[in-house]
Amino acid sequence: MEVVLKRDYEGLGKAMDVVTVKNGYARNFLIPREIAVPATEGNKKKVAETKKIAEIREEKKIVEVRELAKKIEQVPCTIPVKVGEGDKIFGSVSAQEISDFLKKEGFDIDKRNVDLDEPIKQLGVYNIKINLYRQVSAKLKVWVVKEEK
Repeated sequence: MEVVLKRDYEGLGKAMDVVTVKNGYARNFLIPREIAVPATEGNKKKVAETKKIAEIREEKKIVEVRELAKKIEQVPCTIPVKVGEGDKIFGSVSAQEISDFLKKEGFDIDKRNVDLDEPIKQLGVYNIKINLYRQVSAKLKVWVVKEEK
């Protein structure tokens, strides 16, 4: 029996997938628990329409995120830090500080989206990857400089 999954279900598939299962499994388990509906022609058409709409939304979202990535790459990011003898940094520059800087510039980027292998512990220029959405990311150039007294 063919059914259309209403939501993701481990072992069967994702929401809006049309899958073939045994009749008893569909009638006694999937359909009563509202995990799936029978794959009638009407339901298949609804699924096709819903998938098209979702694809269009996804494409729009990717275009918007790519524009955001271009804007982020244009922002000059300078983070002043306190230093001691020999230009040693007290502490380090973390993903949180980079996220805070971007928030001050008007970009709502969570610290989990800032891809730092390890905290920055030296003065210099760094290229930091900012994960924005699925395969879209931005490269942010970060200058770590001495704090002026």
